[in-house]
Amino acid sequence: MTKKKKSLKLALQGGGAHGAFTWGVLDRLLEDDRIEIEALVGTSAGAMNAAVAAYGLGQGGPAKAKELLELFWRKSSEAGKKGPLQPSPIDKLFSIGNMDFSPMYHFFNSLSQVMSPYQLNPSNMNPLRDIIAEVVDFEALRANKAAAKLFICATNVKNGRIRVFNRDEVTPDAVMASACLPFLFQAVEIDGNHYWDGGYCGNPPIFPLIYEKGTSDILIVQINPVNMPEVPTTAAAILDRINTLSWNSSLMREMRAIQFVTNLLDTNELNREKYPRVFIHSVDAEETLAKFSVSSKLNPDWDFLCYLRDLGRGKAEDFLASHYDDLGKVSTTDIVAKFM
Repeated sequence: MTKKKKSLKLALQGGGAHGAFTWGVLDRLLEDDRIEIEALVGTSAGAMNAAVAAYGLGQGGPAKAKELLELFWRKSSEAGKKGPLQPSPIDKLFSIGNMDFSPMYHFFNSLSQVMSPYQLNPSNMNPLRDIIAEVVDFEALRANKAAAKLFICATNVKNGRIRVFNRDEVTPDAVMASACLPFLFQAVEIDGNHYWDGGYCGNPPIFPLIYEKGTSDILIVQINPVNMPEVPTTAAAILDRINTLSWNSSLMREMRAIQFVTNLLDTNELNREKYPRVFIHSVDAEETLAKFSVSSKLNPDWDFLCYLRDLGRGKAEDFLASHYDDLGKVSTTDIVAKFM
């Protein structure tokens, strides 16, 4: 008798090259035949991981998804080494992922303070668009109704509203909109609207997974640390912390709302049949990722990406070993302690 699989909905944060951590988490989950990925929502790098994983699952199951995720990250690394943030020989003197002292990064960062992408990159070149279009057949992704549900988040530049593209609407432009950092790329235009990175409004948004019928188990793969070991005192560290606070704020607000509804359910003030309980789980590597600066999120070095992948695999392994039996029963993340 075949044992019934347990289903998960995945919420994937954005964070540039740190998204390779999420690749590792996905890689481990996909090889576990006890787990079925039912839906994915992603922002920025999380959107790319989500699109590739959903497409792979629909084309050839978990094995194909694993193959395509590795292909995507390898191609991204190769393309990144050709770009303006290619590590210099001086960068190689420093430890893996530590780009704090990268002359190339700081030169480009300073330049971006006085010149916009419309001046620095007038042709709006973005190699990631070509890569995602090469790895994912978006027409086939949209046509496969039996594949995992997919949601991609972007921010409307003009009105500040969140836009969630569902699987039927996902295109290479939608993924690029979700990952459009405004100091690097021009706003992405879709149907007359202009979009920047989804992280400004939802990193990632949880509500699409709650509204979607199916499993109550939502696993958040978090790559932007909530907690920091010390108060930042340098200009770079202060800016880095401002970024992480901004990118986590929407997620923390949603967690507060989920906890509020959960409390009402626990006290029987809400109808449990009308308002189903949501079980929240999370995988993160806060202590490790908090040590890296914001510049490391633009580090395309393959060894660095593989280091993050292996870190993600290890954290996913720990989660499955500790909490697989809890799926479908309880939340394994203490929302109050972690987010409130």
